[in-house]
Amino acid sequence: MPGRWVEGAGLVLGPVLLAAGVLLRIGEDDFFPGQLAAYAADPGRMALSYGLFAAGVVLLWPAVTALARLIRPTRPGWARWGLTLVVAGLFGRVFHAGVSHLAFQLVDALGPVAAQRAVETTYGAFHVFKATNVCIMVGWIVLAVGAYRAGALGLVRCVALGLAAGLPLGVLKGSSDPVSLVAPAGLAVALVPLGVTVLRNGPAPRWWVLGLGVAFVPVAFLLGLVG
Repeated sequence: MPGRWVEGAGLVLGPVLLAAGVLLRIGEDDFFPGQLAAYAADPGRMALSYGLFAAGVVLLWPAVTALARLIRPTRPGWARWGLTLVVAGLFGRVFHAGVSHLAFQLVDALGPVAAQRAVETTYGAFHVFKATNVCIMVGWIVLAVGAYRAGALGLVRCVALGLAAGLPLGVLKGSSDPVSLVAPAGLAVALVPLGVTVLRNGPAPRWWVLGLGVAFVPVAFLLGLVG
């Protein structure tokens, strides 16, 4: 299990980073020609948007693990299937983020016209992560129903959690659709208060553990650049 501090951080930061990524690309066309054009016009903003979104997706893994643990004592089946489906969907979203990153690099290397042509001719190519699309849509609903039946979250927060199923999926997707804003907001309503509770319950970490945790992120990033 990830542990209380990782789970609490995921519950708080996951929805926040996801929402920040969505807000940074708001107003751009939802489909890949518009997303590529937006990157060509403002690469820093679009790269930050997709990076924050991807980071939020990764942090939702310990977040849903924490929620599934609350569901498991009384509704183990709902906890098991909800967690499995959501995490499989998160894997799919990380794959989509990688493909989107590559598409943006094509804009830098080939120019926006050639990059759009390359993406257009390969957009529907088969990949094994297509199977996770149904998990992306269904997983949050299963987890929300399980949370309600187990009494882990109230009705309003369970409905808010289920709204995450409406977050647009796929490669190079924008956020001009109102659902793109409602879905991360629902995640924040459902998970952030739980994250605050998780972080408050229990002793504070020792100073050196906290220092190592804070230092790990930039060190890992630098090692990744060197590698």
